[in-house]
Amino acid sequence: MDRNRRFIERFYLDMWNRFDKTIFPELLAEDLRFRGSLGQSKVGYAEFGDYVDFVQRAFPDFSNKIEEIISEGDKAFAKLTYRGTHRGEIFGIAPTGRHICYAGAAVFKFRDNRIAEVWVLGDIYGLISQLQAR
Repeated sequence: MDRNRRFIERFYLDMWNRFDKTIFPELLAEDLRFRGSLGQSKVGYAEFGDYVDFVQRAFPDFSNKIEEIISEGDKAFAKLTYRGTHRGEIFGIAPTGRHICYAGAAVFKFRDNRIAEVWVLGDIYGLISQLQAR
């Protein structure tokens, strides 16, 4: 398995699924550029850490399942499924307690054996529809 795949697996399975920000220096460039599907762009560990906290407040049990990884050179793509329980406000929607599941994809760029950029697209329409369901 190539190094980029291992970094992506650790990014989701170790960092995101456990909300473990202590591994940022192992995985991420200090000047990481992150664009999340929840409408936020972040640069660096502190801003990205705030985003991780934001997601954890909204979905304390948030998890990522990697469906597929395609890697070539200094770029990689991951197809994902996101799951969680809505326990905190997001998009102005008060906690519903609903379990959510939606699809996403991320494009990664690597530099000096670290993740330097992440650009995420998630099915936000599908997520909001689940949160607003009656």
